Amino acid sequence: MTHSQKIDDALVRRLVVAQFPEWKDLLIRPVTRSGWDNRTFHLGEHMLVRMPSSTDYALQVEKEQKWLPRLAPLLTLPIPKPLAIGEPGHGYPFRWSIYCWLDGDTAASTHITDLCEFAVSLAQFLTALEHIDPTGGPLPGPHSFYRGGSLTNYNAETRQAIAVLKDKIDVRTATEVWDFALGSTWNGSPVWVHGDVSVDNLLVQKGKLSGVIDFGQLTIGDPACDLAIAWTLFKGKSREVFRATLTLDPETWARGRAWTLWKALIIASGLNGTNAIGSEQCWSIIDEVIADHKRNA
Repeated sequence: MTHSQKIDDALVRRLVVAQFPEWKDLLIRPVTRSGWDNRTFHLGEHMLVRMPSSTDYALQVEKEQKWLPRLAPLLTLPIPKPLAIGEPGHGYPFRWSIYCWLDGDTAASTHITDLCEFAVSLAQFLTALEHIDPTGGPLPGPHSFYRGGSLTNYNAETRQAIAVLKDKIDVRTATEVWDFALGSTWNGSPVWVHGDVSVDNLLVQKGKLSGVIDFGQLTIGDPACDLAIAWTLFKGKSREVFRATLTLDPETWARGRAWTLWKALIIASGLNGTNAIGSEQCWSIIDEVIADHKRNA
């Protein structure tokens, strides 16, 4: 459910003044590329406010507040540090968060010096995340949009998208990618899963990976969904390096291809009502996934 109230700096200021008067004099302004799932605002120079835009994303607030401080010391890169949790107020119905600000530009908006080096750094981060004790971690569900869970949650949607695009894509191979992935499962113990490893959630400083943000879809389960970056950012040698550093089994990579294909298909077909990746990139991602499947099947 989407919340209809406008989430702007005026609302954020009213909430901060009422609940955190020690920060009432700090400048509040929207973050560039704030995102749609959560609206983010600078709070002074060293903090940010993160406001869920709907009930779906509000489910993630307490989860991040609980788990990010526990995960951070065991990871190879900085992640957001929660400072406070805000309560509903002034007509805004959800809990919300204040974090330390992490410096860096997103990988979507800045130059990466060496994609192979970047791939190694990201793979090492994901490996560290996967090796953290998952005891008590949140299982896949609506809070993670079923990341870490079974692809069957998106089976009907994927087949509908393939049907919509039947005159524009290689339907036989796209269906094969999907069916092959559905025929496998994660046989290991649940591991920590970021859930949205994308160019918008990877921070870059001086051309290098410097941090990972937006853990709203954090869960424990199958890490396959975290592999989508292999086809949305990496290619050729950098993809090979990413894969070799992670050392996951071929079936997990097959499910990673399917997660990537699902997202590109629903955007290309217009089924999700947004254009988050961009139409041109959707088509290239579909082509990359299909070509990679043919090479590795």
